[in-house]
Amino acid sequence: MIDSIIPLVSLIALEVILGIDNIIFISILADKLPDNQKDKLRFWGIGLAMIMRLILLAFISWILQLDKTLFSLFQIDFSGKGLILIIGGLFLIYKSTKEIYHKSEMASDENPKAPTIISFNRLLLEVIILDLVFSIDSIITAVGMVKKLWVMYAAVIITVVIMIFASKPISMFIRNHPSFKILALCFLMMIGVTLIAEGFHFNIPKGYIYFSMAFAFLVDVIQLKTTKQS
Repeated sequence: MIDSIIPLVSLIALEVILGIDNIIFISILADKLPDNQKDKLRFWGIGLAMIMRLILLAFISWILQLDKTLFSLFQIDFSGKGLILIIGGLFLIYKSTKEIYHKSEMASDENPKAPTIISFNRLLLEVIILDLVFSIDSIITAVGMVKKLWVMYAAVIITVVIMIFASKPISMFIRNHPSFKILALCFLMMIGVTLIAEGFHFNIPKGYIYFSMAFAFLVDVIQLKTTKQS
């Protein structure tokens, strides 16, 4: 039993860390909706992420096929997983840069326009696209860590429950602190770059990314405290 608990706890910890990207993305998109739809998007986004992961686990043999080379170009091998990561990374960079540009334009505009109303279904579709990318990456990582299928299912379900409870506090924090929202968008942009790099077989240790962002977060917190005191 202990042989199963240790991999389970390790996998849950890894899935929670990887799930932070998803929570931040969903929280930023949810901020575009009316108050009565914000929680709905978070619930559906995280819930669909769990459903996707559970379905993908049922097709574990097909998932493993995604890691096989489809074709080579300029001496670089491209797999199904690699292409999905590249497309997802480009989409994440596009959304992040667009949001940063939009925020900077609003800040410099003396006569800001009324915010454009965006449909719930459109934002949910964007969440589903990123859910798929993160889910495939997550499942392949899980397969590499553990061999027992029930451990993977348990880790996915427990991780999603944690994400559901953590999503609202994270969302409220980002909404109440605009500077942290820009930091979160930069964080998503960096994740997009790592996804593209992974698709091209350039491995950037995620620990470096999370450490640098944690350091930037700490600097922002210190600056916020200093500003309040002055």
